[in-house]
Amino acid sequence: MSGHSKWATIKHKKGALDAKRGKIFTRLIKEIAMAAKSGGDPDMNPRLRTAILAAKSENMPADNIKRAIQRGTGELPGLTYEEFVLEGYGPGGVALLAEISTDNRNRTVSEIRHVFGKNNGNMAAAGAVAYMFHKKGDIIIPKAAAKEDDLMNIIIEAGGEDLKDDGDNWEIITEPSAYEGMLEAVKKAGITPASSSVAMIPDTYIKLEGVQAAQMIRLLEALEDNEDVQNVHANFDIDQKVLEEVAG
Repeated sequence: MSGHSKWATIKHKKGALDAKRGKIFTRLIKEIAMAAKSGGDPDMNPRLRTAILAAKSENMPADNIKRAIQRGTGELPGLTYEEFVLEGYGPGGVALLAEISTDNRNRTVSEIRHVFGKNNGNMAAAGAVAYMFHKKGDIIIPKAAAKEDDLMNIIIEAGGEDLKDDGDNWEIITEPSAYEGMLEAVKKAGITPASSSVAMIPDTYIKLEGVQAAQMIRLLEALEDNEDVQNVHANFDIDQKVLEEVAG
């Protein structure tokens, strides 16, 4: 079972009441602007389509989305961001990938190195852990919202890759190219996902308990609190109940 999907669900629940909602919008605006660099027409730009879907799921106003696209295409002035991935290890040897979007690479790398060091982790060289992850569409659905057989039928029809039992949730895995169609099929069936995204999914997981579980959550929260971190992916697994207690 995957800790990343449980963590995504908890973050989604907290997000509706989270005082850091402004940071969610900041990340989404950055992603839309970066995606729009390759073209401002979402019909011709899959990354932009996905970014817009994510923004709409967080109830971002249409004007904000439009301005972010215009900044990306150069129609409106804005900062120039650089994208890259930082790799590292967390408590228990957990592998982490942090997707960065920043206007100052040196500042951000220094800040992230400090976050790792302060939270029982350490930065790693490029390529140290990236090979453990693969980009996939990831749709998480509470078991109370759908039956396994119904989801399997949707997956077969919409070209999904796998359906995983993740304790309290079902987790649909797709190729990135099939993600939008799968998400649309799920919603068309009247099923509301707990969360959905194109994410870096690990091949294997490391089970954490006790102190290491608490340290892992603190590291994740500290990384995600940095305004230049767009996404964090990790191969930890923590029991749902323990994760909810640690995450508060």
